[in-house]
Amino acid sequence: MFRIGFGYDVHRLVEGHPLILGGVEIPHPVGLHGHSDADVLTHAVIDAILGALASGDIGQHFPDTDPAYKGISSLLLLEKASELMSGKGFRLNNLDATIVAQEPKLALYLEGMRKHYANVLSAPLDRINIKATTSERLGFCGKKEGMEAFAVVSLSDGPSSNIQS
Repeated sequence: MFRIGFGYDVHRLVEGHPLILGGVEIPHPVGLHGHSDADVLTHAVIDAILGALASGDIGQHFPDTDPAYKGISSLLLLEKASELMSGKGFRLNNLDATIVAQEPKLALYLEGMRKHYANVLSAPLDRINIKATTSERLGFCGKKEGMEAFAVVSLSDGPSSNIQS
């Protein structure tokens, strides 16, 4: 069986918060605001996996009203989504995700994000793709008020892939 899931998330930028994307802390004067570590990219990936599994969304599994998730690393939430995926008999075929941020430049950090996801999702690195783009100074991302992320995953049933690459 083959399934596809789509995920989207958005968080606003605020002072006094670290900027964490794809599990990587990025030096920047402002960070994303949220109940967890506000890793907008990882949240979109989690939603894509949950969508492919027909298992609701991140808010249903990890509600922002639950103090257990206050400040939690989104990679731990991704690990739980990965366990759900495996428990339902699925494995990741591939992940393609995009971060929309006017700044900072993210090119130097994308490989680290890919490696985090490959590790957590037990997938070969060559099945994980992450891109970053600006919104050409348009909208809330272009005005540096927030960031958004989009993710698409494909899953298939069968044994988990061995990490390679």
